[in-house]
Amino acid sequence: MTQGCAAPAQTAHLPATVDLNNEAVIQGTVIRDGSPVSGAYARLLDSSGEFTAEVVTSEEGVFRFFAADGSWTVRVLAPGGVSVDSSVTAETGTIAGLEVAI
Repeated sequence: MTQGCAAPAQTAHLPATVDLNNEAVIQGTVIRDGSPVSGAYARLLDSSGEFTAEVVTSEEGVFRFFAADGSWTVRVLAPGGVSVDSSVTAETGTIAGLEVAI
């Protein structure tokens, strides 16, 4: 039995099977005091604030979403009641990178 969500492993490197020419990628790292935060939740919200997806950050604090082109919000939730929102624009053919300090 697998625990957690069905999202693929969140790694710093984009999987070789991803054709970036056909994908808009939002990827980032969650850090606290300069160190990566594993086990935080990264939520993807659309331009109206509606929940779209959620992943758990990796041991390296990495999260990744494949999204449609446009404006998005990444909401990071971490232990201690921490909640940080970051705006990002996704565009096909690019990786929109974020570093979220909590």
